[in-house]
Amino acid sequence: MYIDVIDYEKAFDTVDRRTLWKPLRHYGVPEKIVNIIRNSYDGLQCKVVHGGQLTDAFQVRTEVKQGCLLSPFLILLVVDWIMKTSKSEGKRGMQWTSQNQTHTHEQIQIKTASVAAVSASVALNIHKGKTEVLKFKAENRNPFTLDGETLEDVESFTCLLSIIDEQGGSDADVKARICKARAAFLQLKSIWNSKQLSTNIKVRIFNTNVKAVLLYGAET
Repeated sequence: MYIDVIDYEKAFDTVDRRTLWKPLRHYGVPEKIVNIIRNSYDGLQCKVVHGGQLTDAFQVRTEVKQGCLLSPFLILLVVDWIMKTSKSEGKRGMQWTSQNQTHTHEQIQIKTASVAAVSASVALNIHKGKTEVLKFKAENRNPFTLDGETLEDVESFTCLLSIIDEQGGSDADVKARICKARAAFLQLKSIWNSKQLSTNIKVRIFNTNVKAVLLYGAET
């Protein structure tokens, strides 16, 4: 099995605003809502202070609004649209028979190139230096390439603070979580040794600052 971890170059800053409305309509967002979101972006202008002088207003056609609660949703919607629109050879998903694994390497290579092409149509560029490939029990160890550049093979990668490695288990992630929780616990040594704080307060601090580190992303 191959896992291609794609990294985009400054996705929030480079996505073409004019392409945001297509994915919204594709996923059935009512036209009235699309127009409301679009109107909040259309005609937006900025000025920059440089050397104590304020520049003339200029129109901004790229990036989603920084700090807006809607921006992450729009980016995720665009990325999901890219994945579904890009070309994919063969059946989607993981095929669990040996016959279907023969061309997996070729399929991932084709899919990666297609994702890059569709991404470029919305002004998103794949960061080749940060895009990584993890191979799990794969017979074909040939490297993957994108635009003539070889993508880095890795033994593990971290996604949302969770470790995924080529062994396919959770041992590495559990060990890393324990180490982080231990470090968080030791940083609060003065609190644990304090005689002025009640046990109840210490437990609440432990749950907030130590237990939360250990169970990050797994509490639900």
